[in-house]
Amino acid sequence: MRHGKKVAHLGRTNTHRKAMLANMASSLIEHKRINTTVAKAKALKQFVEPLITRSKEDSTHNRRVVFRSLRNKYAVTELFRIVSDKVGDRPGGYTRIIKLGNRLGDNADMALIELVDFNEVYKNDKPKKKKSRRRGAKKATHTEVEEELIDDSPVAEEAATETAATEATAADVAPKNEAATEEADEASTSEDENKA
Repeated sequence: MRHGKKVAHLGRTNTHRKAMLANMASSLIEHKRINTTVAKAKALKQFVEPLITRSKEDSTHNRRVVFRSLRNKYAVTELFRIVSDKVGDRPGGYTRIIKLGNRLGDNADMALIELVDFNEVYKNDKPKKKKSRRRGAKKATHTEVEEELIDDSPVAEEAATETAATEATAADVAPKNEAATEEADEASTSEDENKA
């Protein structure tokens, strides 16, 4: 049984596992996303997220602590210069694991692990609207919604006057057209009566 054993051994010795995670973390920091197995991606997530948190505060001590884990000065420089600027306001959850299916050779579960802030596809720059949670809040009526949509700018006022003018002309034209059609109907019925 595995009671209390939280480290994924990944079929490797301790030193081999640490070296592999350091190399994978360096690759993730440099390339912003890598493909690997699901088990390695989960282990890498636990390994790299505390290092990214350390990079938010740029001090000599933090650089030395991160270098002790990564063992790659180029990755440390990239982490403290570029990555820390992007993740500065994020409280955690710097990586995302996306499952890709199984590998052809050995049918291993594959995954893509990436830094969240460097993905342009899923990025959402729109601010979230805060919802009101009051129980007695009244719902907006149809007229209130229309009033909110109407802008007080001169362009909106011109557009409103143009629509009112077109509605008025359409209302004037409609009775004239109805009268013309009635006259045409009466004329055709009188011609039919004359022929008969």
